Amino acid sequence: MRKWMIEVAVGFVPVLLIFLAFVGFNVIPLLVGLVMVGALLTAVKMRGGIVATASQERKRKKVASPGLTFEEIGGQDSAKQELREALDFMVRHEEIKKFGIRPLKGILLTGPPGTGKTLMAKAAAQYTNAVFVAASGSEFVEMYVGVGASRIRDLFKDARTRAAKENKENAVIFIDEIDVIGGKREGGQQREYDQTLNQLLTEMDGIYTSDTPRILLIAATNRKEMLDSALLRPGRFDRHIQVDLPDKKGRRHILEIHAKNKPLAPEVNLDKVAEESYGFSGAQLESVMNEAAIYAMRDQLEEIKQSHLSMAIDKVMMGEKTDRQSTEEEKRRVAVHELGHAVAAEVVAPGSVNQVALSPRGRALGYVRHNPQEEKYLYTKPYIEGQIIIALAGAAAEEIYYGGRSTGSSNDFEQALNLVQTMMTSGLTSLGIINMDMVTKEVLMKENAKILDELAARTKQILIDHAAVFDRSLEILLKEERLSGDQFRCQFRDSFNLPA
Repeated sequence: MRKWMIEVAVGFVPVLLIFLAFVGFNVIPLLVGLVMVGALLTAVKMRGGIVATASQERKRKKVASPGLTFEEIGGQDSAKQELREALDFMVRHEEIKKFGIRPLKGILLTGPPGTGKTLMAKAAAQYTNAVFVAASGSEFVEMYVGVGASRIRDLFKDARTRAAKENKENAVIFIDEIDVIGGKREGGQQREYDQTLNQLLTEMDGIYTSDTPRILLIAATNRKEMLDSALLRPGRFDRHIQVDLPDKKGRRHILEIHAKNKPLAPEVNLDKVAEESYGFSGAQLESVMNEAAIYAMRDQLEEIKQSHLSMAIDKVMMGEKTDRQSTEEEKRRVAVHELGHAVAAEVVAPGSVNQVALSPRGRALGYVRHNPQEEKYLYTKPYIEGQIIIALAGAAAEEIYYGGRSTGSSNDFEQALNLVQTMMTSGLTSLGIINMDMVTKEVLMKENAKILDELAARTKQILIDHAAVFDRSLEILLKEERLSGDQFRCQFRDSFNLPA
């Protein structure tokens, strides 16, 4: 009906204006008035759209408090314990009054993507029996001035209103990716982001935690260094909790959680999966279990086997197998490159090679998969040098067998350069303890070249000393396109007459 009326008006108004002009009526004031009315209606419609969008967001946020508990979040024991202690200020508010403790206003969760920061915020709402209002930093960014600040006000107002309606004393507001609106302010230019941040700071200062409802703001970011200092100070974000990648125990716990609804074969060893998935985040571990289930379904099996989990780790780490067909010469060069990595790795860390494969995955034409090693948090100079040798071994093998390198070594060189930089910043080079900003680029480049040249020479010597192992393994790899770690170590034993 409304559409029909608009179509009639669009057809009738021009005809009326032409008729009035024909009979001698001055239609110019009427035209000006119509233009002004049209502009006003357009502005109202646009503003109404903004209000409607904000209203829709509030409706979307008005869901029941999530029933997720801390026990259902795998790993992160220290982070969960620290968060629980901070939340106890809301739960035990009468007790903390006796000690004159000021309740916390904000908790900042920082850490890599996929480590469970959002899950911990949901568990915090359940722990405190609070209403849960969530938003993302991008929801406050608009081209219209003042809209972001208005949405901040609406967010806090919504939390108070919902808490009153549900008769709850606590409200948890969660803002994900807060670095979008909480970035450092720059002088000389007033940005829309600055107005939004200023409003957030004002709202946090206005949180009277002794009043009901008590509001706690939880924010998450993986770029803490970008946040404005006024946001990070005590009295706003009082606690900064680091949510790191899980350790082996944490990975095992996460795998167990995601395996509850999946049919695992009796021989599946989740401890082995936890070892092989070193450096994986919680989101990646969930993906491993999901991909393993897909592989089992693809094979038309009723249970997930250990081989499916192993393939899933490879897929999450390097991507799915591709259909790219390499030429025989390119295939041989890839085999030489990967065996260079494998020989160096087995010399530097005996027993570390799990398998060498020529099957393309993602952007890689081949890969070496390593057995899990002991988790390290401190690195010595010999250890870092060993990792650099492993990284340089692929290019070194190509130089020995082909007299030159290929573009396949670019990622290896990037890894080696990062390791050298770690050595420099840690005072493990001949430069000693230095301030990187006070040393010229020429000095740094000279030291960098010196380290890499020495380690490259050591790498080549290792490969030359183990040429027999290399040649035997190369023959097997080219024939079968896969060399297991046991087969590889068998070549070492045969070449050097080592005991089994």
